[in-house]
Amino acid sequence: MVAIDIETQNGQKEALRRMLTIRAFDTKAGELFGDGELPGFVHLYIGEEAVGVGACSALEEDDYITSTHRGHGHCIAKGLELEEMMSELYGKANGYCNGKGGSMHIADVDAGMLGANGIVGAGPPLATGAALTSQLKGEDTVALAFFGDGAVAQGQIHEAINLAATWDLPAIFLVENNQFGEGTPVEKQHNLQNLSETAEAYNIPGFTVDGMDVTAVYEAVKEARKRALERDGPTFIEADTYRYRGHFEGDQQPYRTDEDIAIWKENDAIERFRERLIDAGTITESEFDKMESEISEQVEAAAETAKEADYPDPSEAYDDMFNTSVPEINDFAQQMRTDGGENR
Repeated sequence: MVAIDIETQNGQKEALRRMLTIRAFDTKAGELFGDGELPGFVHLYIGEEAVGVGACSALEEDDYITSTHRGHGHCIAKGLELEEMMSELYGKANGYCNGKGGSMHIADVDAGMLGANGIVGAGPPLATGAALTSQLKGEDTVALAFFGDGAVAQGQIHEAINLAATWDLPAIFLVENNQFGEGTPVEKQHNLQNLSETAEAYNIPGFTVDGMDVTAVYEAVKEARKRALERDGPTFIEADTYRYRGHFEGDQQPYRTDEDIAIWKENDAIERFRERLIDAGTITESEFDKMESEISEQVEAAAETAKEADYPDPSEAYDDMFNTSVPEINDFAQQMRTDGGENR
């Protein structure tokens, strides 16, 4: 997946398509989870699509991203395939992690997606490591870390930013401020007007942008990437956005009201961008409807394929755990293949 030039009509239509794909995918994931089809927890990205798409559109194919527990949107924005993603949600063998990771741990290193993560704030240290690798190898690539407002209080976030700032690493730290750390409002978590003020402590640029505007996010990340490649170090970006669903599917959400959600939906990123493109003559109503229909069919097909796919064999449970051979694990895995581990 190469960068999208959102200043062109084709780029704008592709950005709209990606946002629609994220919403359709996560809407379907929510339905499947509600029907008891998917194991584990599911955290949906619905409402935040402009952040993931705007950011990843400004990146090149060889750039890296790290994600969060709410990572489906980041995966799609980075170009991952719907079938393999949906299969991973189902825990099937043809998923990106062979069904062993599930919703919160999708990764595709070859695509530059270094992994979603169930540990709050775990992405920025990984991105700093990727940025260091890029610097040491003399590569023209950057690493972008997505993380939430709740993660900004985590110590490892500050360790990662401090190191990246001190060594002028080609990193971008993007906090998706969706207004709640689980159920705690952002203003009760941080003693800052804007989370981007965090950047001042590390003497790097910090910006707050409208996370419901895909173009605003794109332009901020594009400028941060340019700065990083000029060896001027990292940038801290805060994108103000909102998740329409609970922290997780099944969250009763006592911390907000339906009226609160409705206010943010009036500023919906997809609807805003759709109207902008229609007013500009970039896309027609019928073209939008066709795009939406095609995406719906693709998501339904991915879900059906994933549902019918095979689960990984239990004997493979210990495969892919270690980079080098571990005799005890190999021995146990072999017994699992022969007698189910009964003689262990």
